[in-house]
Amino acid sequence: MHVFEHIDVFDLRTAIQLLRESQSEALAGGTDLLGELKRRIRTAQRLVNLKMISELKGIGYEKGLRIGSLVTLSEIEQHPVVLKKYPMLAQAISLTATPQLRNMGTIGGNLCQHPRCWYYRSPLFHCWLKGGERCFAFKGENRNHAILGSKICRAVHPSDLAPAMMALGASVKIQGPRRKEEIPLESLYAQPAENRRQMTTVRPADLITEIRIPPPKGMPRGIYLKAMDRNAWSFALVSVALSLSFGGSRIKKAHLVLGGVASMPWRAIEAEDLLQGRTLSRELAEHAAAAALKSAQPLKDNGYKIDLAKGLILQALIGMCPASSAIQAGSRDTI
Repeated sequence: MHVFEHIDVFDLRTAIQLLRESQSEALAGGTDLLGELKRRIRTAQRLVNLKMISELKGIGYEKGLRIGSLVTLSEIEQHPVVLKKYPMLAQAISLTATPQLRNMGTIGGNLCQHPRCWYYRSPLFHCWLKGGERCFAFKGENRNHAILGSKICRAVHPSDLAPAMMALGASVKIQGPRRKEEIPLESLYAQPAENRRQMTTVRPADLITEIRIPPPKGMPRGIYLKAMDRNAWSFALVSVALSLSFGGSRIKKAHLVLGGVASMPWRAIEAEDLLQGRTLSRELAEHAAAAALKSAQPLKDNGYKIDLAKGLILQALIGMCPASSAIQAGSRDTI
């Protein structure tokens, strides 16, 4: 690890001013950044410690959930409002990393973490995302890589919370030198491009200050499912965040977001459109799963993700229905 300067800051204005200077990085929980510095994937001459900024802390509920960007994953997971009104979020956090990392990692850092692609994380490969000329995953070892989206970089976005929060309609507040706005969480992410070799739209010296999730309307149901190589505390091969609101027996609103399949949390818009206004059945669930993976373009080693994702979507939809046992038994009757 290179030698760097460590500065504690106590307000946002000072933090942003310091971060405008080159080779400065924001430090919150440090669970991702410090690992990259140790491996020399990233270098920094200065770390700006945000942990003293009180306005980035705390969880509140008034016209929706407000979470400061420095709040740890454990604090969110255990908060009574989250457990009562947003159980899918607590469910997603429980499947994230180890308890020790959840005690340290912040929500802002989790949403902006860098990919776990072994080519990106290895100092031996100067991959496209790090400024190189190509993505080594296209012809290399690509079992864990993307099957949807980018034709330039096949690393996948690693956050469990991003798909869950997107499915809940979350927004983020961002503040920077020339920016102070609230945007949908979905707009925080974009597929990497030649002029923006990163997975978020965050600019240098921009900071996420808080996350907001609207209050649940009616009787929504949500579920988060995750397939991993190990039984616990591993990054998702595929994950599914599903939120449905019902009007009578029909689906009034559907949000379906996939993780582990693209360089950003992937909204399955075709599947959402297919579900909305319909009465849930196994046949409809199967059509929705097929629609979600319609544009998938797997590499040589990751084609299994298509069937895995379809299976998780089907499981999630079946799990939403009180009479799910009838669906699982093969009934094609509407519910």
